[in-house]
Amino acid sequence: MKLNSFYSRKLHSLLGVIPLGFFLLEHLLTNYEAFIAGKEGFIEQVIWLNGLPLVLFLEIFGIWLPLLYHGVYGLYIALQAKHNVGNYGYVRNHMFLWQRITGVITLIFVVWHFSDTRLQVALGNLRHEELATHMYGTLSSPYYFALYVIGIVATCFHFSNGMWSFLVSWGITVGPRAQRASAYIWMGVFVILSVLFILALTSFTDESFALSILDSAQIEIG
Repeated sequence: MKLNSFYSRKLHSLLGVIPLGFFLLEHLLTNYEAFIAGKEGFIEQVIWLNGLPLVLFLEIFGIWLPLLYHGVYGLYIALQAKHNVGNYGYVRNHMFLWQRITGVITLIFVVWHFSDTRLQVALGNLRHEELATHMYGTLSSPYYFALYVIGIVATCFHFSNGMWSFLVSWGITVGPRAQRASAYIWMGVFVILSVLFILALTSFTDESFALSILDSAQIEIG
């Protein structure tokens, strides 16, 4: 039983980095195109990604199945974990607790975001070309914008702190000095990722971005 748990946790940890960590970074680059290149750059990036060979195969086996395992097993770990921050106020105890909390928030956020975007495309309710317009409509609401910010910050923390744990558990950072340096590095990564993602979010609510959407819609109608 313990042996199975060991390998299950190792797989859970590995999938959080490969491929889900790469997917998070790719998702950041795609959405950041909206900030640096506007709606057209974002749409071009989305269409390019969805035009890759075997894209459905890559999504199922490279994203959704790993995400399903990582999310469900991670939820099991979170529910089974025993937290002792009340008795031991060490930083790592707090990080352990927040890793579990942000894991649950991230799972809820990803399910919601997926069902509101990629699933709608798969069902034929949205086209890839309409995703920018759809996101503008969603993020124009302060309520949904706040929820997205919470989801993004939680996801970035979960990934960054998870990378620290991954390097420790896989024997890459050995010793207090290496682990302390790794903690500083990954908390810096957390801040950078969060800022870049939030900047990308703001581009979807920008007035000029909205005008480019309206102009595109008028051209299509005309």
